[in-house]
Amino acid sequence: MKGREPRSWKIIVPGSTANLGAGFDSLGLALDVFLTVETYEADDWQVIPLSAALEVFPADESHFIVEVVKEVAAEYGRKPAPCHLYVSSDIPLTRGLGSSAAAVVAGVELANALCDLNLTQEKKLVLANRFEGHPDNVGASLYGGFVVSCQHEKGVNLITVPDLPIDVVCVIPKAELKTSDSRNVLPSTLSFSESVGAGAISNVLVAAFLTGDWEMVGKMMKRDRYHQPHRRKLLPHYDAVEKVADRFGAFGVALSGAGPTVACFVEREASEWLFRQLEQSFPTMDVRKLSISQTGSSIITQQPKVRPSSL
Repeated sequence: MKGREPRSWKIIVPGSTANLGAGFDSLGLALDVFLTVETYEADDWQVIPLSAALEVFPADESHFIVEVVKEVAAEYGRKPAPCHLYVSSDIPLTRGLGSSAAAVVAGVELANALCDLNLTQEKKLVLANRFEGHPDNVGASLYGGFVVSCQHEKGVNLITVPDLPIDVVCVIPKAELKTSDSRNVLPSTLSFSESVGAGAISNVLVAAFLTGDWEMVGKMMKRDRYHQPHRRKLLPHYDAVEKVADRFGAFGVALSGAGPTVACFVEREASEWLFRQLEQSFPTMDVRKLSISQTGSSIITQQPKVRPSSL
């Protein structure tokens, strides 16, 4: 930082819901809940939580976002300048709404800015995918909208669809479900015929989303063979949420990511009614009516360069 003024940025990253039923580790949808990181170059690394839920994380350079920044920079032979990070988020933690993926994307964006890497969106996706392990959540957080993605031995491919006329009402239990527990109930293999059947259902699900055939979307979500038949056994609230959602206007219901959140998909004009009914039916849970975030992550160069004490 010697010889120049310290720089400052504001990074905003949307959360996401992934899998969407039969699109296991492939389909993602960006949602209008956000991780915000205000960053100021400084003499040391500090992470200051502005949301109470974030106080459980380290306040120094062992914080996950900082670790991502350092690893991405090291990939290009750079050493990032230390920063103070002021972090706030309305993405529920460990609930299957992409909180960790948003943190990864924030780290990639910050490394790109700090080290002047000039990364393309495609390169950001490849880097983020290395940390997350699958491109559905990070892809949605990076690009916004509805994403269809895959990873393979040569990298990652992703198609994004910016606008779907739907909302997502999420029913979020107080108790978390560890991703490791949710992964452990999945089968290690599928037979060839089972794989063909599961893939066909996923194909029809994508086609139904793209053509606005919401009734077919709901049918394909229910016919998922990859993960929901195994995971819903861990979630006693799933059947009850599905029953209420079906009754009051949802065209589809699916686990959000690995759970425990249940995502209820609904056409925009019916979303407020569905939200009220689910909120009334599940008073001990956090029920949120969310819209699709049409834009992905953004980073803005800030002025002033020193964070105001009033913030």
